[in-house]
Amino acid sequence: MPGKTAKKPKKAAKKPLPRSADGKVVLLSGGNPQIAKADGDAPVQKYIKYMPGWKSDVGRRLDAVIEREVPNVQKCVRWNSPFYGVEGMGWFLNVHVMTRYVKVTFFQGAALQPLPPGSGKDPDARWYDIYEDAFDEKQFAEWVRQAAALPGWDLR
Repeated sequence: MPGKTAKKPKKAAKKPLPRSADGKVVLLSGGNPQIAKADGDAPVQKYIKYMPGWKSDVGRRLDAVIEREVPNVQKCVRWNSPFYGVEGMGWFLNVHVMTRYVKVTFFQGAALQPLPPGSGKDPDARWYDIYEDAFDEKQFAEWVRQAAALPGWDLR
């Protein structure tokens, strides 16, 4: 019939994203805390604080090892993930919460020995998935030392 247009279907209401236990931070898919883009230690510590459950303890341990192994490490949060780097060298790793594990990506991981187990489309990047009660701190520290000595990513 001329002059009539079809009605657009109504959009389904979006489910609100879950919030942290204290309701202050939205948890994205897999429980990844939504933290605003910022530089420095404070946003990284906020991210770690809001990692759900046992993952927060892993986050604190990762951060402590990185600080111990890389004096004057640079930190920031980008894309809801903490990044660690060396001034003048770039960013060498990031951390991301997944549903069942914490993923640590080494941006030049293909140059590390032994190779971190995870790999994908980027031939340079390798990652280490940390499951509850399965964190090899000694191996992680060795990878951190190696990764921090390599040229990293430029996030500009």
